[in-house]
Amino acid sequence: MRKKFSNNILPIKPILFFLIFIGAGNLFTWSQNDSIVLKNKDKIVGEIKSLDKGVLTVKTDYSDSDFKITWLEVISVRSEQTYLLTLSDGSRINSTLYTKPGDTTKVTLKDEFEFTTDIKNIVYIKPVKNDFLSRFVASISLGYNLTKSNNLHQFSVSSNLSYTAYKWLFTAGFNSVRSNQDDVEETQRTDANIGIKYFMKNDWFYSTSADFLSNDEQKLELRSTIKGGLGKYFTHTNRLYFGGGFGLAFNNEKYTDESSTNRNSLEAYGTLMLNIFDLNDLSLSTDATLYPSLTEGGRYRLDYNLNFKYDLPLDFFLKLGLSYNYDSKPVEGASSSDYVFQSSFGWEFN
Repeated sequence: MRKKFSNNILPIKPILFFLIFIGAGNLFTWSQNDSIVLKNKDKIVGEIKSLDKGVLTVKTDYSDSDFKITWLEVISVRSEQTYLLTLSDGSRINSTLYTKPGDTTKVTLKDEFEFTTDIKNIVYIKPVKNDFLSRFVASISLGYNLTKSNNLHQFSVSSNLSYTAYKWLFTAGFNSVRSNQDDVEETQRTDANIGIKYFMKNDWFYSTSADFLSNDEQKLELRSTIKGGLGKYFTHTNRLYFGGGFGLAFNNEKYTDESSTNRNSLEAYGTLMLNIFDLNDLSLSTDATLYPSLTEGGRYRLDYNLNFKYDLPLDFFLKLGLSYNYDSKPVEGASSSDYVFQSSFGWEFN
C-alpha cells in the first residue's frame, strides 16, 4: 500500500526553494568578504574588482555603484581571492592579498615563496577568473562637430580593446575622422592598430604590432607598418607609467594618386610613452615614435599622440585627443604633415 502524507506536512518543493535561496544568499555574502581599511580608518567590505592606474575598484552589496578608491589611501587589505598582480619593479605574480595584524601599509604575497611588500609597490590587480570576458577592457567614444560658416560637419569614432593574461597583453584600436563641407571633397583619416606585449623580468617586454593608416591629406590609400622589438617601463607606479622601446619596422605604402609609385622600406624605430593618472578623475597619455628609414636615405617619419580623459559616473568619460603625423619625404603633391583634433564622449567596459 502507498503511504499517504498528511496535509499538515509542508510541501517539499517550497522547502527546497527556500533552502536554495538561503544557500545562494549565504554564498553571495561569503563571496563579498574582501576587506579594505583606509588611512582615515574607514573600512570597506566587498569584492575587489581591479586596481589600475592608481584606482582600486570595489563592488559592495550595499551600493548600486562600485567604489573608486585611491590606492595610496589604503593601509590594509585582506582577500581570499587569487589575483594577477604587477609590482613596481615589473614582477608579475598570482597571489592572494592580506595584511598581517599590526603591519599596516604592508601586504603579504605568495608566489614561489611568501614575502611582504609595501602596499604602494602594487600597481595592478586583476582577479584571476576562468571566464574569458573578465580579462577584457574595452571602450568606445563618438564625436560630432559642426561649423556654421562653411557648413563643416565632422564625425569621429574611437575605440580600444585590451586583454590581460599572466605574461602577455593584447591591445587593439580603431579611430576614424570624416569631414564634409561646402565646395570641398570629403576628407577622411582612419587608423587602426593591433599588438602583443610579452612581459619579462624588471619591466622589460617584447612587443610586436601592426599599424594601419589611411589619410587623404597625405594621399595615403593605406600605410601598413609591421614592427617588433624590445621595450621597458622606466617608471611604473600608482601615479604614472613611463617607458620606451626600440626595434625594426617594415613599412608598405600605397597611394591614392595613380602617378605615385608605391613604396616599401625598412626602418628602425624608437618610442617613448607616458601615462599620468594621479589627477583625480583626469588622466593624460602621450606617446611619440620616430622612424628613421634604413633603405631610403634622409627619410624619417614621426607619429605623435596626446589624449586627455575625464572620467564620469557609470564608466562614461569625456576625451580630448590629438594625433600628428610627419613624413620628411612625402610623395609629390602630398602634405609632409597632418594632424587631427578630436573631442568625444564615450563609455568603457571592464
